[in-house]
Amino acid sequence: MGYETSLQLFIDGVWKSGAGRDAHPVVNPVNAQPIAEVPYATKDDLEEALAASERAWPEWRSTDVEKRGAILHKTADLLRERADHIARTMTQEQGKVLNEAKLETLASAQLFDWYAEEAKRDYGRTLVRPAGQLSRVIRQPVGPTATFTPWNFPLYLLAKKVSAALAAGCTVISRPPHETPGVGTELFRALHDAGIPNGVAQLVHGDSALVSETLIASRVIRKVSFTGSTNVGKHLMRLCADSMTRVTMELGGHAPVLIFDDCDLEKTLDMVVPQKFRNAGQVCVSPTRFYVQSGIYDAFINGFAERTQKVKVGNGLEDGVKMGPLANQRRPDAIEALVQDAKTKGARVLAGGERGDGGFFFQPTLLADVPNEANIMNDEPFGPVAVSRPFDTFDEVIEQANRLPYGLAAFAFTENGRRANLIGDLVESGMVGINTFAISGADTPFGGVKDSGFGSEGGKEGLESYQVVKAVHQA
Repeated sequence: MGYETSLQLFIDGVWKSGAGRDAHPVVNPVNAQPIAEVPYATKDDLEEALAASERAWPEWRSTDVEKRGAILHKTADLLRERADHIARTMTQEQGKVLNEAKLETLASAQLFDWYAEEAKRDYGRTLVRPAGQLSRVIRQPVGPTATFTPWNFPLYLLAKKVSAALAAGCTVISRPPHETPGVGTELFRALHDAGIPNGVAQLVHGDSALVSETLIASRVIRKVSFTGSTNVGKHLMRLCADSMTRVTMELGGHAPVLIFDDCDLEKTLDMVVPQKFRNAGQVCVSPTRFYVQSGIYDAFINGFAERTQKVKVGNGLEDGVKMGPLANQRRPDAIEALVQDAKTKGARVLAGGERGDGGFFFQPTLLADVPNEANIMNDEPFGPVAVSRPFDTFDEVIEQANRLPYGLAAFAFTENGRRANLIGDLVESGMVGINTFAISGADTPFGGVKDSGFGSEGGKEGLESYQVVKAVHQA
């Protein structure tokens, strides 16, 4: 079965394509062959979307929360009904294995259901005042919003922003990545079929510079939400500064994993290896820097290497495949350069370390004894490479975990309760998983510190990020 998604823009309730617009090829990362073309929005398209978003906002923010919630629930139902088709589209565009794509689709539906209900519990508060006076604090939608999302979780990250913005009463214009336009198209097709009013939710594929600069420069846009690299995030923040546009930034990471000698070693290995190579390591919270206590270091890296060598790599549409290709042709080049640099500086390759055959494949890789001077210990690899080095003391490993300017996610494996409490307190990270990788859910805040960004998505914090606080005083 081939690629079956019709790629279009969705502006003011109308699907648009062709008509003199530029087009960009969509490439299947399995074989580097084009499978479709995505139409790019023109300047006029963007201006039309802005005007529609501004016009639709007063009506949408005044729409009863039950009616808004019903549309979000219907969107969730449609995503579930279409999950098989959406998952196939995602695998063809992005490369992740079909089962992971299906789970991402179902998790995206859950976000719409959760925010449909959370908006009904958006309470303010009344302050204590003398008789006859009233002071209350309320939250209101910030206004028209622009979202920018990456290709690694092309549906879930888009759904996380759009569901919360719509639940809060904001209108939204979304620009998904050009690598995975079909997945974004399917989300907005579900919104349209669920009855979203014209102008409330709009999709604009296109040149990243033109779209970001046009939308952010407009006074219509009151909030920007971005997930992507730290460098691009900082650039968008500069654009937002001129108009004082509010921002949420979920940026890069380089997650440390602290493995203590009292952990259940076999159970830990069975958890960390599949997690490392999920989505070919193209996960912003992917466990990457493995710090292993000296007494179990050799046993850990040997067990890790043995499991890594058994990971089946191939086309994500095929049964039994556990890891697909990288998402685009830039990634194998970047990973290869990082591995070669680490080897030059003394790292040992215990598994993988080479490109795969054809397409954008790279072997699942484990590097041992990686010095801090290696680039891969300082720059997020965003690929199927785990790096490891031993440590002796608790203080030493906390220092290493906090050494980088990133702080998105961190993980630790220990059976010592007091140590676990200290890790939660001392590790500089927006999220910490102890004996678990389950750190992202519809009801949990997701965000980082330091160069990994600020603001949270998910949970009630995600809803609040699309709201402004107003204090009303009456005497």
